[in-house]
Amino acid sequence: MEDLCFPERLNASCRKPKISQANSVLMYLLFFIFVFTVALNLLVIISVSHFRQLHTPTNLLLLSLAVSDFLSGLGSMFVAHRQIGCWLLGDIMCSLHGYVSSIFLSVSTGHMVLISVDRYVAICDPLHYPTRVTVTKVKMCVCMCWILSAAYNGVIYNDNLAQPGRYNSCYGQCVISTHYIAGVVDTIFSVIAPVTVIITLYMRVFVTAVSQARAMSSYVAAVTLKHSGTVTAKKSELKAARTLGVVVIVFLLCNCPYYCIAYVQISSDQSLPAVGVFLVFINPCLNPVIYALFYPWFRKSIRLIFSLQILQPGSRETNMT
Repeated sequence: MEDLCFPERLNASCRKPKISQANSVLMYLLFFIFVFTVALNLLVIISVSHFRQLHTPTNLLLLSLAVSDFLSGLGSMFVAHRQIGCWLLGDIMCSLHGYVSSIFLSVSTGHMVLISVDRYVAICDPLHYPTRVTVTKVKMCVCMCWILSAAYNGVIYNDNLAQPGRYNSCYGQCVISTHYIAGVVDTIFSVIAPVTVIITLYMRVFVTAVSQARAMSSYVAAVTLKHSGTVTAKKSELKAARTLGVVVIVFLLCNCPYYCIAYVQISSDQSLPAVGVFLVFINPCLNPVIYALFYPWFRKSIRLIFSLQILQPGSRETNMT
């Protein structure tokens, strides 16, 4: 009786999973990482939302990305609970949790693509950047990203939403499953296509940034480098180019293992799927580190938030440069 998730459902209840001490420590460690994810993304949200100078197209993408990562971090806590114990929230919440979590992951991936496009235009075509990338256009892209993510995942998780708990074998279990064809399509649109776009754009950005850096060391090269639209490249753009490799590597490491395990169906080691899932949910913790902590304005914003200067009248107009 003590080993059952629902003792009152004697014949239909799942047994409480036996978790090794090492796995238990790992799960609770990841739980604290999720808490850190929520806190860090909340700082990004407060910073970009409050300070008027930060209301730029690029920062609006960071703001929306932080919102999705913040919500994803909250949802990840439920994933940790599902992995270390019984699911006590019912079949409907199980299906909704899988659906909503997938929306946040899709939104995060979509925003990485949008950010790569933003950096591509800013570095490779700086003269047309102010007209091609505006606040209004970015807001439209952000809204479309959220709407399309919700609709897309609604199709992928249609069976789970229509019949919650259909894949559960007992009470206290939360199993989310998709059709094989839907899984293949999801892999293409959620991993292969975004990674291809990101790598392609980042390679173009990297080549352009290198050429600009070389031009800075030679007056002749700087004068003849007319296609860039500028004589010298901005330091912030070159710094962004140096972090592109880190962005791509982290994205691949956090997303590819889960899909490789899920669709190659390597099931001999039951811990592998859990590791793949947690790598996906750790990514929202790394996104603000990559996209925000490298910016001086974020460090200044943190100081203003924790010193409560953000509560002072007129703080919205603070110079963040």
